[in-house]
Amino acid sequence: QVQLVESGGGSVLPGGSLTLSCVASGHTGNVPSMAWFRQVPGKEREEVASTNRVRGTIYANSVKGRFTISQDNAKNTVYLQMNNLKPEDTAMYYCAADLRPWVSPNDRFTYWGQGTQVTVST
Repeated sequence: QVQLVESGGGSVLPGGSLTLSCVASGHTGNVPSMAWFRQVPGKEREEVASTNRVRGTIYANSVKGRFTISQDNAKNTVYLQMNNLKPEDTAMYYCAADLRPWVSPNDRFTYWGQGTQVTVST
């Protein structure tokens, strides 16, 4: 069982930056697959960025060049650095993890955090 706790959300102006953190606990060793998703009420959850042992890092087209996912294995933490934030980035952001080396797009991550809200507005 893996527990995930996110932090770092908040309100920022357009063009601003935020860094989200997700700490994984309850598992011995590194978690091989981790990802960030986001969801807006009334819309489907969207995978924003992921990192895994099979395909490395993957980004949604909407965030390429602005967001960076990174993993600190020593701290069992995954980060999402978000730069040049836009109002359309406003959403609840969720951390997800899986003990499989890769989670296919048609599959679902096993473990989820509670989410942290990001709001981008003037």
